[in-house]
Amino acid sequence: MSDTHVLIAGAGPTGLALGIDLARRGVPALIVERADGLFPGSRGKGLQPRTMEVFDDLGVLDRIRAGGGRYPRQMLWRDGRQLGEHRLMEPVEPTEEAPYEGWMVPQWRTQRILRDRLEELGGKIAFGREVTGVTQDEDGVTAHFAAGPPLRARYLVAADGGRSAVRRAVGTGMTGEAVDPLPMLVADVRIGGLDRDWWHLFPPHEGEDEFLTLCPLAGTDDFQLVARFTEATRVDISDDAVRRVVAARTHLAAEDVTEVLWASDFRPRAALADRFRVGRVFLAGDAAHVHSPAGGQGLNTSVQDAYNLGWKLDAVLSGGAGASLLDSYEEERRAVAAAMLGLSTRIHRGEAKRGGATLQLDLEYRESSLSAETRAEPGPVRAGDRAPDGRVDGVRLFDAFRGPHWTLLALGTDAPEPPAGVRLVRGPSHRTYGTGLFLVRPDGYVGWTGDTPDGLDAYLARHGRP
Repeated sequence: MSDTHVLIAGAGPTGLALGIDLARRGVPALIVERADGLFPGSRGKGLQPRTMEVFDDLGVLDRIRAGGGRYPRQMLWRDGRQLGEHRLMEPVEPTEEAPYEGWMVPQWRTQRILRDRLEELGGKIAFGREVTGVTQDEDGVTAHFAAGPPLRARYLVAADGGRSAVRRAVGTGMTGEAVDPLPMLVADVRIGGLDRDWWHLFPPHEGEDEFLTLCPLAGTDDFQLVARFTEATRVDISDDAVRRVVAARTHLAAEDVTEVLWASDFRPRAALADRFRVGRVFLAGDAAHVHSPAGGQGLNTSVQDAYNLGWKLDAVLSGGAGASLLDSYEEERRAVAAAMLGLSTRIHRGEAKRGGATLQLDLEYRESSLSAETRAEPGPVRAGDRAPDGRVDGVRLFDAFRGPHWTLLALGTDAPEPPAGVRLVRGPSHRTYGTGLFLVRPDGYVGWTGDTPDGLDAYLARHGRP
């Protein structure tokens, strides 16, 4: 007997995104969170274009847009003087195929928006439930807590952060390295007299390592402070210490920092879980991969873990697919996480710059066991690729994809009526996709392609007929 079908440990962006995806599918799920409320700080503030596409599908895009804004330009300072603009990243213009730009929203607001959407769909969060142990058998998994009775579920997803109690409970290690030996401070602060049109950079003097940045958080009155210290420093996160750091490294006075809303210290590291699945337990988000904040890949990779896993859990729980479908979660996501970890680390060390790869629009699963490219002459969009936006006979493709269903595109060729639960879009050969049949998975990736419908039904039968 199970208390729920899916138990999700952790009410961060990963757990909330997965909870939303399951709730809209009607899958009974519960999020348990060790804290008494949602995370209060900005920590992850950048949403990549691919994550904006995910949020479009999950029904929160308008609220995300209203709750944030574009990244500001960056201004270099030295000894109280503005030295001029310094570009940390090049702006990326939206296109018809990739309609969203990167967006800045402080993590605490992203989580509130996701929580509100979860509750609209009937999903629930149980706060103050700290997982202390996990046991599992062939029928399900049981989570044990520091307080309160244990809970039984068909599957458990660990979205409980880099120090994941669930990961430790199932005996999965993490392999990684320090990205930077120097400790860092991140804080949300209120500052008077500082221009909010710029992201202010206060670089170290020659031969020094200490720097400080103050980034205005879009949609708020706050700045995110990031500071680096010398190796032997024990970082003080008290309000007075934060004010002293600002006064020491900028032209501002300590009293200009009118409020310290949240502060934390950390040492940037990169680590990857040895496995993303142990029986009926799955690791997602920071529980599976820990990134340097450089490049803005951590939160975004985490949300897409959830987006990859949600439809697969639904397909197996509903009987539309065999349990082996769940093996593809680790197969697909661990390789992506490893690539994003490498990119974040190179950016942190100055070996690479933010560019097209950080947008996460080119990530693909071409080598996945779920990707079946059967056309004699494949075109530019192949099985395993992200399905781009566009228009087909007046229909916007992202409108057609939106929802928990599969979508069949018939472009320049005939197609039979698909089974229930598969949406059909017909049109001429397309300038982005080319010609053929394209079966788009619920997570917006092309699963199967063909010149004719031969093999389509067999593919759906294996991987989750709706």
